[in-house]
Amino acid sequence: MRRNRRFLAMALLLAVAPAGSTPPELRDVLAKLPPAAHAQLQRQTQQWAAWSPQQRADYSRRAAQWDALPRSERDAFRERYQAWRALPVDEQVRIQAAATQLATLPAEQQRAWRAQFDALDKSEQRGWLLGPALGGDYAMLQPLLAQVPEQEHAALMQALRTMTAQQRRDLGVLAQRTPPTQREALRRGLLAAGAEGRGDWLWQQLQH
Repeated sequence: MRRNRRFLAMALLLAVAPAGSTPPELRDVLAKLPPAAHAQLQRQTQQWAAWSPQQRADYSRRAAQWDALPRSERDAFRERYQAWRALPVDEQVRIQAAATQLATLPAEQQRAWRAQFDALDKSEQRGWLLGPALGGDYAMLQPLLAQVPEQEHAALMQALRTMTAQQRRDLGVLAQRTPPTQREALRRGLLAAGAEGRGDWLWQQLQH
């Protein structure tokens, strides 16, 4: 959010500056922006210019509230937001439906369910950020998911989401019994097998 505010601050300068009178220091910054960031700044400029004074005041209030939060809470919010954006649309719909249903329950039951979740191991709690499909399998897959290189993460998540529940259970067995030094090879073997060959690959690995 802080990065977005920097864009909005620059956007505000552009929005209120007369045409052709952009301050030299701002022109220097704009010239150094990569194309994607420059396009985002233009969108932010248009958004800020279209806001009413009340909307701008509301944004400033929310920004101040965000800055007042402890760093740990801001990091947790960012992590949940990024995890949410990474979920398939159908899983987002399932989560929204569950949240709606939870809100209709008596407050006492809501607190009881929250207490059950809070009692889980922190690693298991974070596993549920992967969504309803993978969250329940996280405990057994955790050895395979630990220390995944960033460039392999998206492909691994896609593979896991397209596997059947039984295939993920089989993979969990493999992950649990594979030594740490061999887990990278296991991940790469899984990805190399492809969707069509994954069932046979899992069966062969389980026979070893």
